[in-house]
Amino acid sequence: RLGEIRDRSFEQQRYRASGLNLVTAAVVLWNTVYLERAAHALRGNGHAVDDALLQYLSPLGWEHINLTGDYLWRSSAKIGAGKFRPLRPLQPA
Repeated sequence: RLGEIRDRSFEQQRYRASGLNLVTAAVVLWNTVYLERAAHALRGNGHAVDDALLQYLSPLGWEHINLTGDYLWRSSAKIGAGKFRPLRPLQPA
């Protein structure tokens, strides 16, 4: 079933594909926001970030997104409206 849409009618297939497009768009938007925050954080810490190279970054990565349907919400991890999780620390090269 991986990657297959098995709905019988074209209308149902189109409906399911639209849902997948919505999920993909949400992931791309979220990743774009965090990529921008990461670039600003790097600059703020004195690292050179070449704007000409930023256009080659892709926000399509999703290995950090859990799509298994198993979600654990910790009440201690609540983030206020308009706030973000902290960025991961820069790893040495």
